Amino acid sequence: MSRNDRLGRALANGGPVNLSRRRFLLTSAGVAAGAFVLGFGLPVAEVRAQAVAQAAAPGTRIPAFLEIHPDGRIRFQCPFVEGGQGIFTAMAQIVGEELDADPARFLVENAPAGADYQVMDIGKRLTGGSMSVRTSYDTMRRLGALARQMLLQAAAQSLGVPVGELTTEPGKVIHAGSGRELSYGQLAARAMDLPVPSPDSVTLKSRSEFRWIGQSVKRLDVHQKSTGQAIYSIDCRVDNMLHAAVQHAPRLGLTPGTIRNKQQVSQMKGVHSVHQLPGAVAVVAERWWHAKRAAEALQVDWQEPAAGDKIRYMPADFSSDAYAERLANKEGQGDDAEVKGDVAGALDNAQTTLSATYHSQYLNHAQLEPPSTLARFNPDGTLELWTPNQAPEMFQADVAARTGLAPEKIIIHSPLLGGFFGRHFVYDTAMVYPQAIELAKAVGRPVKVIWSREEEFLRDTHRPMAAVRFRAGLDSDGMPVALEAISICEGPAEGLAGSKGDKIDDTAVEGLTGKAYAIANRRIAQIYDKSPVTPGYWRSVGNSMNDFLYECFLDEIADKGGQDPFALRMRLLKDNPRLTRLLKEVESLSGGWKAGPFTTPDGSRRARGVAMASPFGTQTAAIAEVSIENGEVRVHDIWQAIDPGSIVNPAIIEAQVNSGVALGLSQVLMEECVYEHGKPVGRNYDLYPILPAARMARVHVRIVESGEKMGGVGEPPLPAVPPAVANAVSRLTGQRIRSMPLSRYTFS
Repeated sequence: MSRNDRLGRALANGGPVNLSRRRFLLTSAGVAAGAFVLGFGLPVAEVRAQAVAQAAAPGTRIPAFLEIHPDGRIRFQCPFVEGGQGIFTAMAQIVGEELDADPARFLVENAPAGADYQVMDIGKRLTGGSMSVRTSYDTMRRLGALARQMLLQAAAQSLGVPVGELTTEPGKVIHAGSGRELSYGQLAARAMDLPVPSPDSVTLKSRSEFRWIGQSVKRLDVHQKSTGQAIYSIDCRVDNMLHAAVQHAPRLGLTPGTIRNKQQVSQMKGVHSVHQLPGAVAVVAERWWHAKRAAEALQVDWQEPAAGDKIRYMPADFSSDAYAERLANKEGQGDDAEVKGDVAGALDNAQTTLSATYHSQYLNHAQLEPPSTLARFNPDGTLELWTPNQAPEMFQADVAARTGLAPEKIIIHSPLLGGFFGRHFVYDTAMVYPQAIELAKAVGRPVKVIWSREEEFLRDTHRPMAAVRFRAGLDSDGMPVALEAISICEGPAEGLAGSKGDKIDDTAVEGLTGKAYAIANRRIAQIYDKSPVTPGYWRSVGNSMNDFLYECFLDEIADKGGQDPFALRMRLLKDNPRLTRLLKEVESLSGGWKAGPFTTPDGSRRARGVAMASPFGTQTAAIAEVSIENGEVRVHDIWQAIDPGSIVNPAIIEAQVNSGVALGLSQVLMEECVYEHGKPVGRNYDLYPILPAARMARVHVRIVESGEKMGGVGEPPLPAVPPAVANAVSRLTGQRIRSMPLSRYTFS
């Protein structure tokens, strides 16, 4: 029997349910009898776990999260999905800190759907918004502390001593009086039979006692990923499965009519069957390559939607350039998102005024892993899905609505994500799993659907396009006294809902609202304009575009007022010690502020730009140094100071800053999804270029731990980068940059 056969048999028997842990589970099945929690067919633990599940608050039912094996290995079910951001390691550090167990001994996996795992302080769980650590930090610490308490109680029983005489060192309980000690693995079976203590009964460590939190603990997922052992959705297999490929309608909203060559395609090598789906046609085959070739060969008469259909529809004459003009020229004052003071009065009385219209562009997610889903209907009436996702319960609810199955009949497996950036939420027409479900139901066998890159780019959701009209008024000292920004766009949350809500879509205006700069009179507003292109969440969401727009206009204000842009920001933040310190830190990191232009020892003419951002509870400041080489912008260095309040793993933060800088440079230098004739021009990386390694800048990071409330880490490093680069280019060339990407500009 092959490894995959064994795996399929295990799955069919209700065994291990997450393919990402297949090797561990298959090799450790023989030692599981001594585990703290026995999750693999040992009824005592299951009954006990079920008995306490109904009363336990999320994050307190230890058996749902932890297994401690006799050899000291600890399996931890992580509530949040690992997609390269380092969440597995951070969670092992947090839980291990209070459990008193080395994070290196942890095997961390994505947890299944279920109420136990909705541990965010907002009562939900999703992997996004840089919320994983900051919204579950206290709960995860308490989880580790509760498990440690149970091990101490088990040791007290085993050694016949009071709990108060016991202490722990990593992975073991010690009785100093007798010199005896027991490993966690030795205590696991006894601890399993103890009740979980009240969450209020444990005391968490003080920060001075931390052994791992705050340290650069090595990533737990690096070895598997660097050796090709990591399992993603695209790798998942079960017995008797078929593969499927699709051909989407060339424009959103069209439906398949006659397939002119269906009979010929059905006879192609390996083809099982040909199907029509909403907005697509599909071929099911024994191998995906056969399915792909056959799907591409299908000749389909695509039908326009009927008059009055309320679906999102892409007209044949749509172009993104024309749409940008439409947004810029749309009249109106919009709905208030933030108002302070009297903007109209301040503008009337200002010494000077200025105005400008800025643009942001559509962006693809362009994550490296192509979308896929494996679906299987089981004889017991359950439906299993192996699908990339950032919110298992959200997917479970959507599948229930689509299929009519009860949620408890829908088993969501969450493999590792090969990048995501907001790609794996529930987007109606942009997801694979509805197709996989429909095809598995049609053929009566498990089906895995993989979208080619071309099909992915055709149906991806996009970072919204926006036009923002700015106005500002300055006093006689050149300081801004009024600022108005009206954004014309459809926000990501509005795109998800398919309509304008009763309230402003915060994700449409974040990065414009909530600024710390001391401008007495300001108004931020939005004019909703529904786009034929489906908006979606993109890394750092509204901040990714709006901080570019705002921070570049702030440099225009500095120019109009005859001020240095760095000095202007210092003056506007003089009463904000946290951000003043951050600006000084990035200035120090860069060797001192100098706007330029200036000539470097290698003879190149360069300039620097500065920008700040406050996304997801974290503060950032960036300085960029640029030159022009052969008419193209070259970014030499990015210096970034980041203050997330408090930190868990400095190495992960530094890695996330490097990652955010790379994506920020990619969008400001070259990324753009262009539509012509209702279709995206770029459907693969040849016509949708992303930042190549040769154009990556040197990145310098300074982490500032201010002690303020913990903010996010994954997304905050991005938003300050594009405006810092654009401001540097404007300084160097004298050419004002008001849109991205810079590849659209001509420099000499």
